[in-house]
Amino acid sequence: MKKYPHLDKLISSPSQFKFPFFAYRWFVVLLFSLVLVFVVWLLQVNFVIVLFLLCLLWYFSFLQRTISSEVKLLHVLFLFILVVVPSYFILSKGLAIYFIPFSFASMLATLLFSDRILSFILTTATAFVVSHFSPNGQTTEALFLVSGLVSAILVYDARRRNTIINAGIFIGILQAITYLLASNSIYRFNPELVSVVLGLLINGFVSAIIVLGCLSIFEHLFKTVTNIHLLELADFNNPVLNRLMLEAPGTYHHSLVVGNLSEAAAKAVGANALLARIGAYYHDIGKLTKPEYFNENMGLTQNIHDTLAPNMSRLVIMNHVNEGVELAKRHKLNPRLIDFIQQHHGKSLVYYFYRRAIENGHQIEEISEEGFRYPGPKPSSKETAIVLLADSVEAASRALKNPTPAQLEETVHKIINNKFIDGQLDECPLTLKDLEIIATVFSHILSGMYHHRLDYPEEKSDNHHTKPTGTNLRSKDKG
Repeated sequence: MKKYPHLDKLISSPSQFKFPFFAYRWFVVLLFSLVLVFVVWLLQVNFVIVLFLLCLLWYFSFLQRTISSEVKLLHVLFLFILVVVPSYFILSKGLAIYFIPFSFASMLATLLFSDRILSFILTTATAFVVSHFSPNGQTTEALFLVSGLVSAILVYDARRRNTIINAGIFIGILQAITYLLASNSIYRFNPELVSVVLGLLINGFVSAIIVLGCLSIFEHLFKTVTNIHLLELADFNNPVLNRLMLEAPGTYHHSLVVGNLSEAAAKAVGANALLARIGAYYHDIGKLTKPEYFNENMGLTQNIHDTLAPNMSRLVIMNHVNEGVELAKRHKLNPRLIDFIQQHHGKSLVYYFYRRAIENGHQIEEISEEGFRYPGPKPSSKETAIVLLADSVEAASRALKNPTPAQLEETVHKIINNKFIDGQLDECPLTLKDLEIIATVFSHILSGMYHHRLDYPEEKSDNHHTKPTGTNLRSKDKG
């Protein structure tokens, strides 16, 4: 047996060869280094900047394991250039320091990527580089560091636009105080000082306004989504969700429950809880094409699948994923939400119709199991994996009759174990500890939903047992 059989495949089919990730990473680092050296030489700037930025780039490449996979090096470089280039021209033209957008990149990076480590790296890089262009290097560096780091804290996980505006006002005040302290201007008052302080006060507010104005543009460019946009998508007046509520009420209710389960589980394991909830709302929109073919929308009517061949039922059921993707693209939904539609079944087996095909007299050998599996891909993030589990758990728990907490807990663990053994969680970063926490959260919420209700006695209608009226009560009190 060969130790590395995959090498033979690469050699035999060179067209399938993929550039190794580590080689690509170092190629990008090398290319960026050459460009950086050329730019620094052209601008006649100190070469220590090159060394510092290369160290940061190297550090960032190793942080890719902990930073969200949606963050790309080119995105970070673009934000870096977007601040450094205007700052260089502002300083080279001798304009006032308050024209520099100190907190812009930090705010934008935090809102887009929800990562304070990334924001810290970006803030440090911009502060170090721009300070070398400035005649008052220490003051400029202090303004960048203070405004950048504090703004990252203030706007992290922001869900309302007012949060960003308030952060901008606070940053403006902080910038003015920082300038007074860093330049020792607090001890020697002059008219020019007033204009600089007022400019820095306005700078923070204006930076926040600019961030709000271009947030949707960067969401589209970087193919990411912010909490503010997610809350807009949660509005049930949204055309897609409104259709789901009216045309497929069973799927709508199912999506709400899956959303609640996903949000609680995501919060428990440190994932993006809001993204998981909104992704769950949209994960089944493909069922709008043929809602009556799905169990939750059938009500008390006859099951349509009883009259269909298992192979035909399989095609209808599995096609809701492709239909959902098409509908999402038609309504220009964010790509992050499309991931939930594509990945919420992974490559799971449509087991019910697979067994029916076998029971209908077909030989197991004649039936391809792969033909009864969803096309995938498998979940690639914590959030999509949680929705996959919540979707299966909710459907299984709904099928139980008068479930007890023990039955629900057993069902939850069984579903999660089956998904794990089937390899549906192979490409997501969930750990075994995370899965145990998710199972506990699911069991707790479902036990609350399906709790035992007391049997209340029916009210009798004969006149001897009617409730006394208010008049009778008052007359009895008087007596």
